[in-house]
Amino acid sequence: MTEPSEPSANTPDLDLDPDGLAVRREVLGPEYVDAALARVDATTAEFQEMITKYAWGHIWTRPGIDRRMRSAVTITALVAHGHLGELELHLRAGLRNGLTREEIVEILMQTAIYCGVPAANSAFGVARRVLAEEPDHA
Repeated sequence: MTEPSEPSANTPDLDLDPDGLAVRREVLGPEYVDAALARVDATTAEFQEMITKYAWGHIWTRPGIDRRMRSAVTITALVAHGHLGELELHLRAGLRNGLTREEIVEILMQTAIYCGVPAANSAFGVARRVLAEEPDHA
């Protein structure tokens, strides 16, 4: 797989924030990030630059809360808005960032009250699959 900072001839030249790219790879896993960057085209290039710089380089690197807490907040927001594809990705990231399986269940229980039972029910379906696939992290 080509290095994301060195796009192939078919992809636009990306100006990716190095700190953001490093955090993005640590949180989401290098395989996922490499695959996402390999799919970049003229339509998505600026979006990839923006999220790497602002979401990963500016927000995920702030000192106020740790990555574990950022994962918990992100999981909650994704449940609240029904973004189940991103939820799967961030459940895996949460495990990588130190959340335990029990903490993920508790986060989802909390979302049932504050985000709604149907949203939590859908999230538990995603979590069941992710937790069955992922090796123990805690």
